[in-house]
Amino acid sequence: MADSTTTVSAFPERANSVLTINDCNSRVNLTEKAHRSNEYLPSDYRDQVHGQSTSGAFMHLLKGSLGFGLLAMPMAFANGGLLFSMIATLVIGVLCTHCVHILVKTSQDVCKEYQIPALNFAQTAERVFEKGPKSLQSWSVFVRRTVDGGLMTTYFAGACVYMVFIATSFHDVINYDLGLDWDVRIYIAMTVIPCLMIGQIRNLKLLVPFSTLANGFIVITFGIVLYYMFSEPLEFSDKPLIAETTKIPLFFATVIFAMEGIGSVMPIENAMKKPQQFLGCPGVLNTAMLVVVALYATIGVLGYARYGNEVRGSITLNLKEGTILADIAKLLIAVASICSFGLLFYIPIDTLWKNISHKFNEKNHNITQIILRTCIILISGAIAAAIPNLEPFISLVGAVFLSLLGFFVPSVCETVHLWPDRLGWCKWKLYKNLLLSLFAICALVAGATASINEIIESYKS
Repeated sequence: MADSTTTVSAFPERANSVLTINDCNSRVNLTEKAHRSNEYLPSDYRDQVHGQSTSGAFMHLLKGSLGFGLLAMPMAFANGGLLFSMIATLVIGVLCTHCVHILVKTSQDVCKEYQIPALNFAQTAERVFEKGPKSLQSWSVFVRRTVDGGLMTTYFAGACVYMVFIATSFHDVINYDLGLDWDVRIYIAMTVIPCLMIGQIRNLKLLVPFSTLANGFIVITFGIVLYYMFSEPLEFSDKPLIAETTKIPLFFATVIFAMEGIGSVMPIENAMKKPQQFLGCPGVLNTAMLVVVALYATIGVLGYARYGNEVRGSITLNLKEGTILADIAKLLIAVASICSFGLLFYIPIDTLWKNISHKFNEKNHNITQIILRTCIILISGAIAAAIPNLEPFISLVGAVFLSLLGFFVPSVCETVHLWPDRLGWCKWKLYKNLLLSLFAICALVAGATASINEIIESYKS
């Protein structure tokens, strides 16, 4: 302490210089700390007790993109041709991943700007338009309602498809093994019962065990399907590399339905304790989609090579009737779909409830939710019974709804959010998003037209 005082007295200029530098450094450090403390991080305001872990988010995202759509891929390949389908599946996988990425990134950026812990799909679109160009700001409420309506319609229609698939799987096994002649609509009515029970679960975290169980059943089913595929020689030489032009739209519609899980992304990301781990490398999104695309391409090419144009809406329905392994595969994938129904149903009912809950007395919220969920599931069962033909139903839902929500809306939201001076070099993101929007519109028009024609032809026959 004495030496220090002597030094300061003997060399006053040097001492002042040193004190100034130290003072400057300390002020810089304080400024940086203040800046970091003032920066809003959505993860700091998430529920760290009941929030979803990274592994739980991965399981949900995997389940949301897999489903029984994995087993519909051979039908897609039959509509696209061997070579074309392989290349197009990889391309669509990359595009789906990119669109999810730009939607989540936009949502996280908007959360920081508005200092909000989380935003769902429709809220993100609304806030983007609120801060967008003045000419678009008045459209914000309309955009939110449109996205909400699209999500609800998409996933309620998806619930109908799931019911048809579950019922068809039980129908094929039970009717053949027991010698019954029950119509598939009877099985649809029975399928409604477990869907009513799992559809009452309102906490996403409570659905993790069901998603894990469903993923396990899908893996076992996948193994059995591979066993049957390789039980006889695979025939590639008689398969066209590119299918007829009229069938190509059905390929895109089916793959988009099978692979696209855009509606489940924001609820999963919003429920995470650490949302920053959703994006990035490897990240939850990239890891899950890598697994999804690899499985889809594999099951698609092998299933088409094995069963050719005879392949059905799910390849499990092509397995030899009456054999133990085939029956196990059909029953397991049906049970897996029932387990997945909770996650599928959670998305639209959560959206609907947030929009109408204020109209009911808070004391009656519980009973109102029970009645609402029950009525919607019963209506979904009735629609499924009215259209029990699986193949064109899958294509129609994929073409109409998921093309818009999966590609068009995310690309528009990113463009509006980054407008006008954050669109990259020579505004390359603008042109990229224009191409994505054009692809979505083409897939919608062509896929919907082809699917409706298939439905009409199936009823005629």
